[in-house]
Amino acid sequence: MTLFADPAPEWRFPDRVALPFTFDAAALDADLNRIEAREWTRHVVRENYDGRWDMLPLRAPAGETHPIRLVYPDPGATAFVDTALLDDAPAFRAVLDSFRCPLRVVRLMRLAAGSRILEHSDVRLDAESGMARLHVPIRTNADVRFLLNGVPVTMTPGSCWYLRLSDPHAVTNDGASDRVHLVIDVDVNAWLLRMLEAPFRSP
Repeated sequence: MTLFADPAPEWRFPDRVALPFTFDAAALDADLNRIEAREWTRHVVRENYDGRWDMLPLRAPAGETHPIRLVYPDPGATAFVDTALLDDAPAFRAVLDSFRCPLRVVRLMRLAAGSRILEHSDVRLDAESGMARLHVPIRTNADVRFLLNGVPVTMTPGSCWYLRLSDPHAVTNDGASDRVHLVIDVDVNAWLLRMLEAPFRSP
């Protein structure tokens, strides 16, 4: 679903929206403790980062087994299923159950201490093009800096954010601990549009 015609959409939403959800940060961290010893997949676009940036798949294309395609599906994939990791992660599952829109790939994304994601843009990854990426921070530290269009986005554990990642963005982790986010790709529907609009409605 494309809400605006190419090549230059007129943005309906800001480049960042704090969605009206607050999740239990301690429960999310406990889930991460249970599964973080599993084997993570290194981000394959290595020119986009320095250091270590890796992922664990929680929802992936149906029938897929290759570790890279579990987190980087064929763009034509239409059927997605939860992975076995969610069986040990009830708080993560509760987060996913909160969203009343079609879920695509879901993964944990970990940026190691001392690592950085270089500025880049993700093509058509914006609500106006029909697919959105949502971030739920699980672990972070005061020395993580997420820049979107050159402006910091401060995200605390348990919050939920829509970020328009078709715009330039970069992340640095100058702290002593890893940064881990639950990252959820969704198809935009009427419910999600209402959630994106909710922070801007008059009381």
